[in-house]
Amino acid sequence: MNNNELKKMTYREAIRLGMTEEMRRDDNVIFMGGDIGPRVGAFCLSAEMIDEFGEERILDTPISEAAMVGTAVGAAATGLRPICEIMFMDFVTFAMDALVNQGAKMRYMFGGQTQVPMVLRLPAGSGTGAGAQHSQSLEAWLCHVPGLKVVTPSTPAQAKGLIKAAIRDNNPVCFIEHRLLYKIEDDVPLDEDFMVEIGKTFIERPGKDITIVTYGTLLPKAMEAAVLLAAEGIDVEILNPVTLYPMDMKPVVESVIKTGRVIVAHEASKTGGVGGEIVARIAESEAFDYLNAPIIRLAGLDIPIPYNRKLEAAVVPQTKDFIRAVYCLLDCE
Repeated sequence: MNNNELKKMTYREAIRLGMTEEMRRDDNVIFMGGDIGPRVGAFCLSAEMIDEFGEERILDTPISEAAMVGTAVGAAATGLRPICEIMFMDFVTFAMDALVNQGAKMRYMFGGQTQVPMVLRLPAGSGTGAGAQHSQSLEAWLCHVPGLKVVTPSTPAQAKGLIKAAIRDNNPVCFIEHRLLYKIEDDVPLDEDFMVEIGKTFIERPGKDITIVTYGTLLPKAMEAAVLLAAEGIDVEILNPVTLYPMDMKPVVESVIKTGRVIVAHEASKTGGVGGEIVARIAESEAFDYLNAPIIRLAGLDIPIPYNRKLEAAVVPQTKDFIRAVYCLLDCE
């Protein structure tokens, strides 16, 4: 196989490919979660994996998130490299003790003598009409916990590269995958050594007039807005912090110094969201002196996600909201 070979595949297929490659490479990698065996998971992500790896490595667990994550922490601490799928990110609430009070702290409390190389896969976000208990974006909770790494790929290539990097990492990695992205298609490297380094922020679209920092399913909305604005002569730069913690702020600071205007956007509720942390870091950096307008935060409303599709869409930022925010920044001149 040519190491530069690309194949068009969905975000879902890219995650599966990354996991499969790592399970073939390392017998210590196991995959566990509810209904991931013959039923191939809630989102059909584990299709055919049990046929290749068997029930000893594809563990169809009881539907108890506390038990799943507690088992994953113990397995990781004793030599395995578990991937644990929580059916909906919302249900990580049941597993916070094992994740936050145990997995995130073991390496520190034992002076590095113990490692916890586990991946917690967390399908997240709204847009599927799943209601308030199955549509949340809780990344800010996880970013607040020292000892956890938090990543959220926005493209199929990023999904493959980050899942492989997460599996090889010797720390707990929370891998957030927005469910609306599962069906998007793009070119993915077939090179089995292809990885996306944890701790990087990417410039998805260069520009000179305004900086947008966003991730997950808001990235394609921001890109769509940028194309529409380009027709009006407005040049938008878009940055994607695929690693939310530890976040690489250097490209963000450099971009804000260049453009003097910035929008920070995410789907999660505005209050206490990751966007507020990004804004604070910009304000604490040398970029602050280059700002020509107040920073705008675009985020979800501080309400539970509605079941009704039209109300659901109204709660989180859309393409038109990016365009409106850009106009607002330009009007501040």
